[in-house]
Amino acid sequence: MNRYFVIFCSIVLSGLLLTGCSKKSEQELYNAGVKNLQEGKYTEAIDNYESLVKDYPESPRAPKVLFEIGKLYQGKAVKNISATESLKKAVEYYHRIFKEYPKSAEAPSSLFMTGFIQANELHDFNAATASLKQFLASYPSHEMASSAQAELDNMGLSPDEILKKNLEAKK
Repeated sequence: MNRYFVIFCSIVLSGLLLTGCSKKSEQELYNAGVKNLQEGKYTEAIDNYESLVKDYPESPRAPKVLFEIGKLYQGKAVKNISATESLKKAVEYYHRIFKEYPKSAEAPSSLFMTGFIQANELHDFNAATASLKQFLASYPSHEMASSAQAELDNMGLSPDEILKKNLEAKK
């Protein structure tokens, strides 16, 4: 009887270990991320989305969830990091989309947002110039190309300086 009990326990424990260690499906990770977002559990949503990209890098959802992570950091939704660190993480995630998924629908917007945050939030004008020039080189016909050029033309200027510049140009 003892021998059968040991064998039975071994089988049950093996089954539990295999079940507990199996990774979640892409759909399960996505659904968990959406649910956590809806509940305001932003760190947990980011964890779900990062797992989705790590486990399923070829998923069509990968650039979409990376963009969502970028938006969360841009909006400073994660409370345990500074505003500057949050913005740097947003740039990191947005740029990652352009780098890893350049043909995705999110790539142009993510590269633009990289430059926008670098210029307007982080005041890193050298990095912003590089990102926006890369945007224009990669997506010259994109609907945001004129906005990227305007960002380059007005980088570092205050709203009053931009207004004055525009008024002088009209003369």
